[in-house]
Amino acid sequence: MRRVSEHTLEAYGHDLRQFISYLQSKNDQELFLSHLAALTHTELRGWLAGRLRDGLTPTSTARAVSSLHNFAKFAHKEYGVECAAILALRAPKVKKPLPKALTMEDSLKAVDSIELLHPEPWVAKRDWALLTLLYGCGLRISEALALTNRDVSRAKDGLKIRGKGRKERIVPVLPEVIDALRDYQRACPLLRGAEDSDTPLFLGLRGKALAPAVFQRQIQSLRGYLGLPDSVTPHAFRHSFATHLLAGGGDLRAIQELLGHESLTTTQRYTHVDAARLMEAYRNAHPKGKT
Repeated sequence: MRRVSEHTLEAYGHDLRQFISYLQSKNDQELFLSHLAALTHTELRGWLAGRLRDGLTPTSTARAVSSLHNFAKFAHKEYGVECAAILALRAPKVKKPLPKALTMEDSLKAVDSIELLHPEPWVAKRDWALLTLLYGCGLRISEALALTNRDVSRAKDGLKIRGKGRKERIVPVLPEVIDALRDYQRACPLLRGAEDSDTPLFLGLRGKALAPAVFQRQIQSLRGYLGLPDSVTPHAFRHSFATHLLAGGGDLRAIQELLGHESLTTTQRYTHVDAARLMEAYRNAHPKGKT
């Protein structure tokens, strides 16, 4: 069985309920798996057309088609039901947006400034340590918040990161990042005596594991404080990490390993980001670009 997040399972469930609701609107009788096996390409195209009329995005529809494919495979494996039309259904092409990275100057300014936004000293150090970690190691926010105190206490040159699908990787970590994390550990009164435990590293004011939404709001405040665009989110610092490494001559394969990407194609998107940045600089600097 594939390992997927609770968010993904919830999304799949929503897609299936929406699809079943569509079928029920077309039929007065109770639906069974046999009805799915008897579906025609015309009926499925009608479902796709309905989503388009409702204003649903190609990204949303592509995910819904993936949900149906997974359900069809499940129905065949568990009940021997063939859902040929569903499996033959093609998702609309989705143009992936290029990652939006901060400039190196804005990235460093953000890391240096976030500590100024919270009146509680240990919380300020927490936010500073977390943003230093995101930009210094290129982690997803979920990966950073999954770290335990033991992960940091035993870290020397690298951190063990639990990524998507519970896959683990070792990420090299700069001394400045480790120093920021341990400085926060020492400052947080809720972590006293827990330095070598499996308790969550990043905590909220009430002592529970820090929720991503809390830190996202801090980044929103940081945007306002520094006048940064709305595209600056916790994930933008992961993009910035990769883009700045690539601009500095980093090897694409090495960056793939650091980010925990399964496919090099995903990492190659950053080459387009860097090319776009260079082209913009060229247009701004070259005499012909200013005409």
